[in-house]
Amino acid sequence: MTQRVFLIVGALALVGILVLTAFGGGLFIGRVTALRGIQPAACPPPSLSQEPTAEKTQAIPEEQYGMQEMQLSEDFDYKTLESVLNLLDEQFYGEIPDGKTLAYGAIRGMLLTLDDPYTSFIDPEITAVLNEDASGSFEGIGAMVTMRADGYLEVASLMPGQPAEAAGVLPGDIILAVGDQSLVGLGLYEAISYIRGPAGTEAVLEIARSGEPESLIITVVRASIEIQVVESKMLEDGIAYVALAEFDASATEKLQEALKELLAQKPKALVFDLRGNPGGWLDQAIKVSDLFLDKGLVAIERDSSGGEQKFYSYDGDLGEDIPMVILVDRGSASASEIVAGAMQDRGRAILIGQKTLGKGSVQRPNDLEDGSQLRITIARWFTPNDQSIHGEGLTPDVEQDFPTDTPTGEDPQLDRAIEYLLNAQGITP
Repeated sequence: MTQRVFLIVGALALVGILVLTAFGGGLFIGRVTALRGIQPAACPPPSLSQEPTAEKTQAIPEEQYGMQEMQLSEDFDYKTLESVLNLLDEQFYGEIPDGKTLAYGAIRGMLLTLDDPYTSFIDPEITAVLNEDASGSFEGIGAMVTMRADGYLEVASLMPGQPAEAAGVLPGDIILAVGDQSLVGLGLYEAISYIRGPAGTEAVLEIARSGEPESLIITVVRASIEIQVVESKMLEDGIAYVALAEFDASATEKLQEALKELLAQKPKALVFDLRGNPGGWLDQAIKVSDLFLDKGLVAIERDSSGGEQKFYSYDGDLGEDIPMVILVDRGSASASEIVAGAMQDRGRAILIGQKTLGKGSVQRPNDLEDGSQLRITIARWFTPNDQSIHGEGLTPDVEQDFPTDTPTGEDPQLDRAIEYLLNAQGITP
């Protein structure tokens, strides 16, 4: 076993999981980056300013941001940077990259000093990759990945029935390299650009796995993956089941349609499955919460300057009365955590499963002239009871693991949810 693999595997128990956002234009609160495509900038959500769901206090004037930028510009040590460039030009033995490549490297170095992996610079080529695929069909391996605090890329969850799962990739695996390209030390989006690729091509992954003495080589054949945003069905014992795969621009509409069909069958209770849901649009998180909640607070957004924005739900929606539980796991992030946190805090539903990922920060995308993008953390989210989501995640009311050796077709977390609804809620089968 190489020293590199030993260090990575040994650190698994010590390092918390962090997730970088992936979002397009508009107000997109982020989702766990998926190796299957990113919601493109061409599909912005409806403006929340048109919805009666937010109350804003202590607004921060635009002039204040301008003053902060001017101060930073004045303090920046341009002279030393210029001296370094001149000395490289005069003394470096070897080929020096072009000026743009050096500038990109300097930008990434500056961002590292912020100690915030969510504030990130993405070069034009990778920006184009992340903004492609608006149709809901994505080409990749079908795995959700996170960037750990130590800079290694970890598999958070797998999409059922997709290539990564079929090839034997497991949640918790560390992806060290793709072919001859090491991913160690790369940014999240750069790493993704090497793992993604056209359907039918191979991604040869070098993986460090806890408990394995040496790194593994797993070959995954990339595929075109169709995303089913909502899945719904009636289970035995009169319990309805609905799963939401992501909070895209159609999430509330499709979920509402599925709920109408389910409720028409007079179910006794509902299981709402948010496992593996990486997040998405802010307005959809609020509206989905509103489907199940009466009037009250859904979430709080706070920025570093004391600005606060509150988002609310209102009476009169079709899912407000049915007994329900919510399934979550470590792949439930961002918008999923906003919904689950609101339901838990307000006593509307208990959470069953595993602790969620803890993506509770908000990033603003800034498109630069050369096609690159700078994504800057501007705020953090809190639940109605002022519970911090970021870096903490949500702890389920009923913890239930999903062992990796669970036989195909079995679902211990769903079984636990059904058991809870039948017994704890006193529902008669």
